[in-house]
Amino acid sequence: MKKLLVSILFIFSSCDKTNTIIYDTNSLDLIVDKYINNGSQALLLVRLEDNDGNPIYQYSNKNDELVPNHKINEKTWFRIWSMSKIVTISLTMDLVEDGILKLEDPVTKYIPEFSNLKVALSKEGKPLTNYGEGLGVDVQENDEPCPYQLVENKSEMTVLHLINHEAGFYYSTTGIDCLDNVLDSKNLAASKNSNELIQKLSELPLIDYPGNKHFYGLNTTVLGLVNERASGETLDNLVKNRITGPLQIKGLQYNKNSDTKLLPVFSGVDSIIRLAKDGELDIMGSYVPGYGIENNLFMGGEGMIGTADGYADFLRMLLNHGELNGHRFLEESSVKEIYSPHTQLNNEYGYNGYNLWVMSSLNKEKGYGDEGLWTGGGYEGTHFWIDPKRDFVGLIMSQMFETPPQGHGRDNEIRGEVYNQIFKNEK
Repeated sequence: MKKLLVSILFIFSSCDKTNTIIYDTNSLDLIVDKYINNGSQALLLVRLEDNDGNPIYQYSNKNDELVPNHKINEKTWFRIWSMSKIVTISLTMDLVEDGILKLEDPVTKYIPEFSNLKVALSKEGKPLTNYGEGLGVDVQENDEPCPYQLVENKSEMTVLHLINHEAGFYYSTTGIDCLDNVLDSKNLAASKNSNELIQKLSELPLIDYPGNKHFYGLNTTVLGLVNERASGETLDNLVKNRITGPLQIKGLQYNKNSDTKLLPVFSGVDSIIRLAKDGELDIMGSYVPGYGIENNLFMGGEGMIGTADGYADFLRMLLNHGELNGHRFLEESSVKEIYSPHTQLNNEYGYNGYNLWVMSSLNKEKGYGDEGLWTGGGYEGTHFWIDPKRDFVGLIMSQMFETPPQGHGRDNEIRGEVYNQIFKNEK
């Protein structure tokens, strides 16, 4: 996209007000350029849309040597990984509205194969959520999680536990080697279909008793399996029949089309950008979700692909409290439930709704954006936010596994500059 070297006045309207925001597009362009030029990103796209789908701002840049044969724009396809989660959760809320399932339903109602799931405890009898990497838990000397013991699950796992990451599922990134290794050995993403994935998951231990603690992981993937079993449809068809078709969204789906060209996977784990090695994205073992036309495994927590334009349309549905292009997908009460406080309520930076992070006032104080933004992101460096105060959505799209140190803070800086200009205009 050609740079705009002047300040431009954008006016966009919502149902009850008109917002006027002055963007110095050059200052935003320069931030995008910085992260390409400092070697922390192979490609980068920033797109803002108003609640009618009109672009407020868009700019992209790429390293031509690393990405020689791809145009980067609003129609470029990205692997969105965990940005799939809010789509799956929205589907669950739709099925709840239709009486097909209930949030309080036991998961075994739909996946009886999980009836004998065991819980992994340390030799001292502690759930392994007391040990995982990054948890900041003080453990006693010689108090180790490995080897773990397996005990009967004494808690009933519910659909709501899956939504809130309280069901006990995890990724192979816990930092607990004995737990990570057994998950890796299953190569979950190599499963041929949902039934095979369910069988593999049924052979893995839980990291904690359901309902005991929030722990990020494969919970939303299992939620997608519940959606399939409850409805009798594949997750792929549920997305088509309930979301993208009725809402007229193009650019959000499972499986490539015959002419879809996905971007390469880049890694910055060595502090320089290079093509990622096979098996390097090891969140579920050596395999990643399949995107081929013949793929029959649809992973609700990780497996979707999308364009910036298509995913922005989905975000605008949430922004418009469940409605898009004249079709109501969710009731307003369901959307409110999605962004209401549910977990991590003592975090100074915000709280979790249903896998939707809502930012606190501290983010505004630090120059990262504003209080009340709904945010999320994915494994390969994708990021989004929804601004319900000003009726627009933002996307920062890349395809980077393990961003090099010089790229840390990217999202906060880009989002921060957007709001720096907004606040100046609102004074």
